[in-house]
Amino acid sequence: MTHARPAYSVYVRGVTLSLDLRVLLLLNERDEWELPGGRLERGESPEQCVVREIAEESGWQTMAGPLLDVWSHEPEPGRSVLTVTYGCPVLTPHAIPVPSDGHRQLGLFSPNELHRVRMHEGCRNSVTAWLKAAPTVRMRAGQGVLMDGRWGPTPPATARACPSPAHTTCCACQ
Repeated sequence: MTHARPAYSVYVRGVTLSLDLRVLLLLNERDEWELPGGRLERGESPEQCVVREIAEESGWQTMAGPLLDVWSHEPEPGRSVLTVTYGCPVLTPHAIPVPSDGHRQLGLFSPNELHRVRMHEGCRNSVTAWLKAAPTVRMRAGQGVLMDGRWGPTPPATARACPSPAHTTCCACQ
C-alpha cells in the first residue's frame, strides 16, 4: 500500500523568554523572524519536537509548557504548513543562546520591540499569549521544577544540580 504525501507539513514552535523577558526569535531565509521550532518527526510527540528543536536552534534547554495556538498557512506557494506553538519555560536561563546554521540571525526582543519585527501573525499571537501567561519556572535539585506554584518532576534530559551551593538568587535552581 502506498501512502499519499500529507496535505500539510506539521511544524512545532516554542515561545521562549530570556531572564529579562525578551522573546527569542530567529531570522529565516525569507527575511522573516520566527519562533524556534521545526518539522515534527515520525514517532515524536509535539512536546518532544519543540524541546529538541529549541535546543538545536539556540542551545537553550526547555520544557514544553501549555499549548498556545494552532494555525495553518502557506509560507511559500504550494507549501502548506500546520503550526503548533507551545509556551516553553527555559531551564537554562543563564546560557547565552547561540543560533544554528539553519538561520541567518538570532535575536532577543523586548515586548516593546515586537511591533517593528516582521513575522507571521500566528507567531505574533503566540508570543502575545505567552507574555500574558508565562509562568515563573524554577528548578531545585532533588525537587524538580516549580511552574505556576506547583512542583513537578525535572525533565530527565535537563536534570542537574546547581553548580553553586552558596547562592541566593543567582540561578534557576533557587
